[in-house]
Amino acid sequence: MGKTKFEWDEEKDNENQAKHNVSFILAQRAFLDPHRIIVEDMNHSKEEERFYCIGRVGNGIMTVRFTYRGNVVRIYGAGYWRKGRKIYEEQDKIY
Repeated sequence: MGKTKFEWDEEKDNENQAKHNVSFILAQRAFLDPHRIIVEDMNHSKEEERFYCIGRVGNGIMTVRFTYRGNVVRIYGAGYWRKGRKIYEEQDKIY
């Protein structure tokens, strides 16, 4: 299995940095957490499946919104949101 490839729209990345103070380059690190959680986003797009990756980045729990485009992970949002941290911490109690 090869290395995961990531992509994103530069304008979206800039908007995300301005709004949530998180770059998509940093957001990729959430996928490296061995305890990360991938959850389907049931409330969004009907055209393509979208997901959340919730994983530890530095001292916090980051939630990354993404979709798969073939073998590429396309990031379209990221931040340190309370809801993601809560899901992560509850899942962590199981292990």
